[in-house]
Amino acid sequence: MSEAVQAATAPRGITPWGWRAFAIAAVVIVLDQLTKYWILSVVRLPERATMEVFGPLNFTRIWNEGVSFGLFQAEHDLVRWGFVAFSAAVAVLLAVWARNQTRALTALGLALVIGGAVGNAIDRARFGAVVDFIDVSALGFFPWIFNIADAGITIGVILLLFDSLRPQRPA
Repeated sequence: MSEAVQAATAPRGITPWGWRAFAIAAVVIVLDQLTKYWILSVVRLPERATMEVFGPLNFTRIWNEGVSFGLFQAEHDLVRWGFVAFSAAVAVLLAVWARNQTRALTALGLALVIGGAVGNAIDRARFGAVVDFIDVSALGFFPWIFNIADAGITIGVILLLFDSLRPQRPA
């Protein structure tokens, strides 16, 4: 085999943006789990109780057994573990994609989605549901209660969509 073919088929190392993506994903996971710990163990906010924070921001704790924003409720243990496995598989596939990233926006988007998927999977594995508590429904246009992981997933997907609209740079 020629050197060019070997170089093209050989596994590549992790790019600097790949490392950054993994670090950002880890930060999202830690922030997500710390805020959920704080709501559950320090504040001890009872379910469906609302704590005013400031302006339109309130904390209202709920247990989300659904997929996104309470859709597709997982009332059986088999569905719960299916969601955990799906989230883990998505995180692994996105991590494989992230490891070779050379574009900052793609790496950041992947990092946020990976961190969010893992953060919510941890909740499902531990509690059987996801802890949601950030409530900005007073704004009048966003009725859902969410968490740091959900915000990471949403912002990450938006960044990936935005990046997909940008032209590719020539090699």
